[in-house]
Amino acid sequence: MYAYDEIDRTLVNERVSEFRDQVQRRLSGELTEDEFKMLRLQNGVYLQLHAYMFRVAIPYGTLASNQLRQLAHVARKYDRGYGHFTTRQNIQFNWIKLSDLPDALADLAEVGIHAMQTSGNNMRNVTSDQWAGVAPGEIEDPRIWSELIRQHTTLHPEFSFLPRKFKIAITASDHDRAAIKVHDIGLRLIKNEKGETGFEVLVGGGLGRTPFIGKTIKHFVHGRDLLSYIEAILRVYNQYGRRDNIYKARIKILVHELGIEKFSREVEEEWQHIRYSSLQIDNEVIEDIRSRFIYPAYEKLPHMPDELRQAAADPDFEAWRKNSVAAHKNPGYSIVTISLKPIGAPPGDATAEQMDALADLADKYSFGEIRVGHEQNLALPHVAKRDLPALWKALDKLGLATPNVNLITDIIACPGLDYCSLANARSIPIAQELTRRFANHELANLIGRLHINISGCINACGHHHVGHIGILGVEKNGEEVYQITIGGRADESAALGNLIGPGVKFDEVADVVEDIVEAYLALRERPEELFVDTVKRLGVEPFKERVYATR
Repeated sequence: MYAYDEIDRTLVNERVSEFRDQVQRRLSGELTEDEFKMLRLQNGVYLQLHAYMFRVAIPYGTLASNQLRQLAHVARKYDRGYGHFTTRQNIQFNWIKLSDLPDALADLAEVGIHAMQTSGNNMRNVTSDQWAGVAPGEIEDPRIWSELIRQHTTLHPEFSFLPRKFKIAITASDHDRAAIKVHDIGLRLIKNEKGETGFEVLVGGGLGRTPFIGKTIKHFVHGRDLLSYIEAILRVYNQYGRRDNIYKARIKILVHELGIEKFSREVEEEWQHIRYSSLQIDNEVIEDIRSRFIYPAYEKLPHMPDELRQAAADPDFEAWRKNSVAAHKNPGYSIVTISLKPIGAPPGDATAEQMDALADLADKYSFGEIRVGHEQNLALPHVAKRDLPALWKALDKLGLATPNVNLITDIIACPGLDYCSLANARSIPIAQELTRRFANHELANLIGRLHINISGCINACGHHHVGHIGILGVEKNGEEVYQITIGGRADESAALGNLIGPGVKFDEVADVVEDIVEAYLALRERPEELFVDTVKRLGVEPFKERVYATR
């Protein structure tokens, strides 16, 4: 966990006071809704279909137990008793009254939580690998660099009014759990031949109306130059990015229209002007940030404790352990992913009671720390192997031990037309139906790793473009129609899915997915061949034939 200092606390408290005044002026009629819009967006407040939606930042997906308890408190006191974890490692509350928002923000500020830059045309929440700092084989903890970027870009005057929203993700592992290739800037921590820490920098990724996979703009930027290089990219974008057309305002469009070579030259020229300025990072700065990350005092524990050996006789526990427990860089410990995708429930939702209970479990079993992943699941990053059986029993009582992580019912979905004023179609009911169709864990394990992503509109908050199976809801002649893509992925081999054919009606979507899965099971060369690999080998046509043969 990162220990915030007095500067951080002062900034957050000042923001609360400022927003309280803005809300009072809106409620009194001194500000119109149009005048208030930019002010509320700067504090994470959207006007949604039924009410205001409040989006809270969780920097690089790391939460302390007292922070999770405070989120539960906000859900219980100001909302309808639950929160929704998003693909940006944030949490959203969908039913807060405008008059209550300043108090909710003040309550969150007590534990160092804020909503700055969770919306608006600025630098959004910097995201990272939810296993950062504990994943075996990573270069180093990428959250150190995430925190550096957070400090530099929060309320940065030059980048608070960009042409469009801007997102950065960082990973330090060979396997990309942060989806860096579909971000405006993606950063991969690497070491050069001298053993120095630096970054491969990708630019121009993004989904939405016009999806692109990010391109490498520089193969190695030294750590000391990270801020100046990012700033050079942002300056070029700020200067040349479209402001006359919201649909062409993202940096991905600029990179595409200029070409990566010309864009790189523009960035390089700008970088040379600022490279050796005050933006160059001293080692002391990095070490200060590093020192403020407090790591657990791990014990020396056996790799196979008696508690774990005895619990292995329980098939339900073993199913959960094999699915939801991952290796930790420290022997004797594990990383536990907590699925927020129980059968029949909205993906990513957690009740206030569950959040309170998870905070208690984090204190008891994970040194008081919780992580949020972009797949809309949570994780306990520091669980002793001896505690796994007891933790499983506690999670099972909370309805949080569904062993479906990375399986077909571990669905990513946006709120869709049930909540969002931008949506054209429903997402949540389709996710719920699909979890019911594939509720049998034996069938899900037979299918293997398969990610379904659902978006209720072209803005792609459900990342449908990079789902192994992507589902996009659109409106056509007053009816919900769903386009299906296959073969997308968001990892180190990121790719956009390919459309399999005409859109289908709402009540046909689950049947189409079943047809695709049946085709995959018949077409794969061996049980170990993943769905995306079968699609890559055979292309779309065999699946298209199966889906549309009787339609």
